[in-house]
Amino acid sequence: MKKITAIKAQRKNTQRVSVFLDGEFAFGLTRAVAGWLQVGQILGEEKIASLKNDDELEMAYLRAINFLSYRSRSSREIRQNLRKYEVPEPLIEPVIERLEEKNFLNDKEFAQNWVENRNTFRPRGRRALSIELRQKGISDETIQTTLDELVDEEKLVYQAGIKKARKLARRELEWQDFRKKLAAFLARRGFNYGIFSPLLSQLWEEVQDEKNE
Repeated sequence: MKKITAIKAQRKNTQRVSVFLDGEFAFGLTRAVAGWLQVGQILGEEKIASLKNDDELEMAYLRAINFLSYRSRSSREIRQNLRKYEVPEPLIEPVIERLEEKNFLNDKEFAQNWVENRNTFRPRGRRALSIELRQKGISDETIQTTLDELVDEEKLVYQAGIKKARKLARRELEWQDFRKKLAAFLARRGFNYGIFSPLLSQLWEEVQDEKNE
């Protein structure tokens, strides 16, 4: 059994404190974990081990929160980031659960945000979006539901196609070269050939008309 003789704020990290037992530095803790400790309190080895474990868990949680502060993440991305920083495996799932309980982590919302962002800035077909979301660890069921709700491929293929077609028009390409390059671009964006093939001649005519205005 050991007595807490001092609890001091750390200079380099004011969100952590140093705990002294029997006059000597024993370990550091986050303020959240150390909040109930008081000078004069007696700690046994089991309690000390519990405090250290709670501190590791809190530090892992704070690391995940920091990772989320830059943009939304999928649960797989959080797991990968925690493993990157060698967070012990038994601590990872409790962190994930805590984030989900506070709604800081939600794979369905992540998938919706991802698709909406793509639709606005870089339209892609269902195939490409499915691949991207699977790489982020999103379940097939969530992917299917999200794409059904948010993806209108005919609208998106036109948005992507007209923008690219205008760039190609500046290069004074002949129809066959224009068609080949635009088709390859739309295919790379994950659009099905059966969807964009009928659109190629329409886009050609539109950009030619724009040039002649």
